[in-house]
Amino acid sequence: YVCSTWGNNHFKTFDGDVYQFPGMCEYNFVSDCQDAYKEFSVHIQRTLDSNGHPEIQYILVTLKDIIVLLKPNLVVVDGHIVKTPYYASGVLIDSDKIYTKIYAKLGMVLMWNQQDALMVELDNKFNNRTCGLCGDYNGIQIYNEFINGDASYNSITYGNMQKISKPTAKCEDPDETKALPSCNEHRDECQRLLTSSAFADCRLRLNLEMYIQACMQDKCACNGEEDSFCLCSTISEYSRQCSHAGGRPGEWRTENFC
Repeated sequence: YVCSTWGNNHFKTFDGDVYQFPGMCEYNFVSDCQDAYKEFSVHIQRTLDSNGHPEIQYILVTLKDIIVLLKPNLVVVDGHIVKTPYYASGVLIDSDKIYTKIYAKLGMVLMWNQQDALMVELDNKFNNRTCGLCGDYNGIQIYNEFINGDASYNSITYGNMQKISKPTAKCEDPDETKALPSCNEHRDECQRLLTSSAFADCRLRLNLEMYIQACMQDKCACNGEEDSFCLCSTISEYSRQCSHAGGRPGEWRTENFC
């Protein structure tokens, strides 16, 4: 099972819920929360790039006693810059031109495209043991993430609860009262993009509606600007998730598109 975040602040929990959270602080993306001693944790911090698009500024990964800091084209282990592939006590860190990957023997694989998209895959021994933006991995959508006992949270409230408190951090919590627009005028275009023949092998493997909704939110947020971030980040994620589910997406990028 995978949890991911991509593009315009989209998140998909282990249990399959997709939501948007635009926070710019450092957050617990996923941690092992069962015991006092955490086997692992993954924190992320986003920033806005020069075009005003969110991208991941750094990822802080703790694996038992090893601390790994990932930045674009930079891997730091326990305070020292290392070359990849790097191997130490049950952890392999590898990178190519696009992706940085961490394989941890304790049961975690992390994959980051060094820009906006991060995917974490966890062994099912962590079922019902995780917390953070990825949720509790109990197999039930919305429960204990957006509904907990008698309380129900919207995605902004839920996201704000995952903030790592740092005395020096200067960042504002997103406003919990602002609802997202419906963006229905973009449905047809998003549906057309995601059901193109290149994705024929993906339709039965993934929940198409979730990605259509994310694409619609992207189109709204970009206010009619046709830059590649608006259109391509969710389609890229759909393609990655399809491959991960064993599908074979066709070639969907063209010279004029993405």
